[in-house]
Amino acid sequence: MHHDLGRQEFASVTLEELGVVAQAISMLASKYRVWLFKGDMGAGKTTLIKAVGAALGVTETMSSPTFSIVNQYEAGANGSIYHFDFYRIRHEAEAYDIGADEYFYSGSACFIEWPEKIPSLIPPTHGIVTIDTIDNTHRTIVITIHDGEEENRI
Repeated sequence: MHHDLGRQEFASVTLEELGVVAQAISMLASKYRVWLFKGDMGAGKTTLIKAVGAALGVTETMSSPTFSIVNQYEAGANGSIYHFDFYRIRHEAEAYDIGADEYFYSGSACFIEWPEKIPSLIPPTHGIVTIDTIDNTHRTIVITIHDGEEENRI
């Protein structure tokens, strides 16, 4: 696993090494509350979000909110965590109807799968986690921060 401090890239990550990436995200999650998880179907978005939740103190079992769209978890001192999966929505208005934007501006941590389905609801300040599949057991994961209009690599 290669870790380049210049851009927070984790290359050739295995499932066993996911905790290192989750820890990096959890350290940033106190400042950046909205996180977009991008990757193909089966890339490991939900698996990584579960690892981040555990790093933040979630003790209950986390699962993908594929049908409910959003799941809420308690993370002790880190407060509530919201996990969104917008894969099944057909129109951005469906996310608006469940109050997604209110969650995003609530100050609670929000982890979003399939954010490309809701582009106009994404707050200007957010973190992006891009997961690229190398093979069945390895991923490259890149963390980027968008701070307002300006993109900052960390």
